[in-house]
Amino acid sequence: SGHDVRAERPPLSGVTRVGPAADCQSSCIPFLKMSFVEYKDVIQNGDTAIVFLGHDSMFAIKVQQGGATQTKYGAIKHSTDLVGKKYGSRITCSKGGWVYILHPTPELWTVTLPHRTQILYSTDISMIIMMLELKPGSIVCESGTGSGSLSHAIIRTIAPTGQLYTVEFHKQRAEKAEEEFCDHKVDHLVTVKTQDVCKEGFGVTNIADAVFLDIPSPWEAVRYAKTALKIEGGRICSFSPCIEQVQRTCLVMTEEGFIDISTFEILLRVYDVRTVSLQLPDFGAADKNNHDTPADTVSQSKRKCCTDSQQGTTQFKSGAPLREMAGHTGYLTFATKSLS
Repeated sequence: SGHDVRAERPPLSGVTRVGPAADCQSSCIPFLKMSFVEYKDVIQNGDTAIVFLGHDSMFAIKVQQGGATQTKYGAIKHSTDLVGKKYGSRITCSKGGWVYILHPTPELWTVTLPHRTQILYSTDISMIIMMLELKPGSIVCESGTGSGSLSHAIIRTIAPTGQLYTVEFHKQRAEKAEEEFCDHKVDHLVTVKTQDVCKEGFGVTNIADAVFLDIPSPWEAVRYAKTALKIEGGRICSFSPCIEQVQRTCLVMTEEGFIDISTFEILLRVYDVRTVSLQLPDFGAADKNNHDTPADTVSQSKRKCCTDSQQGTTQFKSGAPLREMAGHTGYLTFATKSLS
């Protein structure tokens, strides 16, 4: 209908900016700050950057004038090696080795962030973003904030006009998350609250397009999630590691009138593609009286190209699952607020 709910968004009673980020709006200098939602080319002082040593080895740093970072390949001097260089550049370290400096993304932040809690990884995050039907402009409520892994992915998805209301019970974690949001120049897209969502809710009414719960007893927050969701409906997701939590949450969702309740477990199975040598079977000597057709000649030519220099073996590409893989992380339960 074109009606903008955000224009009538009610003030959040009791919402306070916490920690060093309380004066973020006045202290953050835009042209010095990188952003997780607005990418740029050149590394500047104050940026968060990703030092990439390999696909299984990377970490985040804060670029500081006069600072230095130690790696197994030697030291990286921020003033001379990083500031003014382009993101994606290959940087030579003091011992002669080299690393890449990458612009941070929610995916890279997920694998490099400082862990304050157990976090969600990209396998589950991608499913959550899709099933909650998030898009630019969406309004989302989240509890708890934790280490901010999912929060950064949500913020990028709903930017530039959406809003994330994230609730964290633990005061120190809320302060650190607020500080990181400011440092990553996404603080205008997120509001952090420190309270118990199971007793006080999200502090908003009928404005959210989606709600996400990652708390020990999500069934206690379902009624507050229903209050936060728009009158015309919305989506809810609950992440729980134990099936007993899922059962209780689904029962309460049904009592509260949610429909289309479904639960998923997302498992990522990685395949290792490698070259395999296989011995050719010996079918005996060919019948001299048989005359090869043109198709047989082509087949023999292809077989000869694939045959290894060692007599009787051939090489081909094979894909097989890894012997070890990441197993269960948790169950994702989705539901829709009924219009009735």
